Amino acid sequence: MAYPTHLLPTTVVGSYPQPDWLVDRATLHAHGVPRTHAHDMWRIAEPWLEQAQDDATILAIRAMEQAGIDIITDGEERRESYSNRFALALEGIDAEHPGSVPARGGRMTPVPRVVGKIRRRGPVEVRDVEFLLRNTDRATKITLPGPFTLSQQAQNAFYADDEEMAMDYAVAVNEELRALKATGVDVVQLDEPWVRTSPDKATRYGLRAINRALEGIEGPTVVHLCFGYAAVVSDAKPSGYSFLPQLADTVAQQISIEAAQPKLDLGVLRDLAGKQIMLGVLDLGDPAVETAEQVAGRIRAGLRYVAPERLIPAPDCGMKYLPRETAFGKLRALAEGAAIVRRELAG
Repeated sequence: MAYPTHLLPTTVVGSYPQPDWLVDRATLHAHGVPRTHAHDMWRIAEPWLEQAQDDATILAIRAMEQAGIDIITDGEERRESYSNRFALALEGIDAEHPGSVPARGGRMTPVPRVVGKIRRRGPVEVRDVEFLLRNTDRATKITLPGPFTLSQQAQNAFYADDEEMAMDYAVAVNEELRALKATGVDVVQLDEPWVRTSPDKATRYGLRAINRALEGIEGPTVVHLCFGYAAVVSDAKPSGYSFLPQLADTVAQQISIEAAQPKLDLGVLRDLAGKQIMLGVLDLGDPAVETAEQVAGRIRAGLRYVAPERLIPAPDCGMKYLPRETAFGKLRALAEGAAIVRRELAG
């Protein structure tokens, strides 16, 4: 199916919950958002793991289709986290002897250690997106970690400075994006939550790295930023972004933001007047499933600042850490809420 042309097309940010027969949920939560290998989270032994991940991917695809979502992903069912599948596949990484970087609260987080020039060895997610395309007739999207976030989630033991490292990450991401687009996937998205965490560095070289990663990529491109998974960031989220207007200078067509849980002041969207907005209208920190009317109200709030043709309703973030029945209910409410507002706009 071609990219939807109707108003308010719905999508997901990326991940959908993995089945309990595939992952040990307690181990997954204990890892938080792993930057290094987290092989112990898988319940299936290595000889059968890929087949099990394929089966879980089909379940995720069908769930998104049945919920009524217009632009779907593979649910990231094969990933231990949104970033480590790609990050650990690159040349120049010592994945077996991790480094560490400070995290929230001052604790140290294990991360990939960069010991040589960052290069893409070969395809990382191409099979993932080919599998998605074979198993749906909906419009499709695939995500990659962005180059700035990759550079902040690594310990630099090779480059003269982090900026040089980020630009090599950008080249590797660009090469992967080109291969992904060659499959026929409709939308590609870069996950860049760290631009908000390190706004000074993002201003100095993050935007340049993002633009290099997206160089020459045709079709809809997205940059996603958020305040972190609701299941991992349990304290109160800020009500505004420290780095958002600057994204007006990216070459990405769409900016994806978390808005429902932090009750974001949507007036900030005026600063992104030239972009399409993928607006988070599902609060993933609330275990209750929204009603369609609640979702419709959040969409209407966005429409006070964004023209209907530029608004794409979505969850706040990836849904990886939710119970599957909760995730499905929320996606159905998303599709039904968008349909309500679409009918209102049609008059």
